[in-house]
Amino acid sequence: MKVIKQLSAHATQDGDGVNISRIPGFDGKHLDPFLMIDELKSDNKNDYIGGFPAHPHRGMETFTYIIKGGFEHRDQMGNKKAIKAGDVQWMSTGKGVMHSEMPLADANEGLHGFQIWINMPSAEKMRAPIYQDTTAHPAPVATNDNGVTLKALAGTWQFADQALTSSLQTLAANAALADVTLPAGQRFELPPLSQQKVMLYIHTGSLTTQAGNVIAAKQLLILEPGSDIDLYTEQGAGVLILAGDELQQPIAHMGPFVMTTEAEIQQAIRDYQNGEFGNI
Repeated sequence: MKVIKQLSAHATQDGDGVNISRIPGFDGKHLDPFLMIDELKSDNKNDYIGGFPAHPHRGMETFTYIIKGGFEHRDQMGNKKAIKAGDVQWMSTGKGVMHSEMPLADANEGLHGFQIWINMPSAEKMRAPIYQDTTAHPAPVATNDNGVTLKALAGTWQFADQALTSSLQTLAANAALADVTLPAGQRFELPPLSQQKVMLYIHTGSLTTQAGNVIAAKQLLILEPGSDIDLYTEQGAGVLILAGDELQQPIAHMGPFVMTTEAEIQQAIRDYQNGEFGNI
């Protein structure tokens, strides 16, 4: 496995004062086709109780994965869903979505989850929005003889002599995501994936390199194209695998809008101000 870049998540806030750890990629340099990786991990309700009140999106996809706790999602398309531990939610916002994500009232034992933004090809940014989640079709999971587990969050994965096919199959840029859990002293290996961009985000525990260096949580490892995946942990680890094909297109970004040109951003603002995104 060859790592060509390592990035650290930094503390910030979003929504109504929600404390998160973020790796941004709106400059298009390192994460393409991904735009942002946000992790929310806290046992203190004050860090997330404000949630994410109603707000718009255009031109990108939101991918939400909950490990612990949960949120209630609402949008102008009429979707109202409790997204709980183990659930995945995907919105291809296209020309416009208005939604909110608020902590579940009974989520009293902390919250750990992700919202990951994926860019959309320029030609698709103004198509109709799509909503999908895994509440009715849970993400498939396989565990090998050493207790290493892979949960297929999106796309299709081969692990432990099984094909794991998520119900989420049509993400932009051929994106696929998986969550890998390694017990202490175990190794996880995968041959090279088909996607051009493959990244590893350590969300729990730590990894140990062949040289004996420890890579702690909140680190993102970007692999050389065509690299295999070879992870080892001495203490135990949880790692997200993010894969996708680079779009290599200009990025114009302002708040919840991600388009290709500044003119398109200004149009998104006018459309929002004119009420074209609808109401929840």
